[in-house]
Amino acid sequence: MTAPNEEASIGMLQSLQETATMRLSARNQIQGRIVEVRPGATTTHVKIEIADGVVLTASITNEASEELGLKIGDTATAVIKASDVMVGV
Repeated sequence: MTAPNEEASIGMLQSLQETATMRLSARNQIQGRIVEVRPGATTTHVKIEIADGVVLTASITNEASEELGLKIGDTATAVIKASDVMVGV
């Protein structure tokens, strides 16, 4: 478990989707505000603030990031499929 204001990363590929226009089978959905979008060689790290001082970091493909048009300040929903979760501290 992390201390308050300490960051934990949850890695997933292509797991950020806008849920307003689709229905999903994944039950673990967390809404927040994008605070950072950092592209890398093959994946983009997206930080979503889900509560004051609580930030979730998702790793998605660069292609998915471009298709979604992610921008700082946007509202996003992290969709976490239980079988695809990796936690690092």
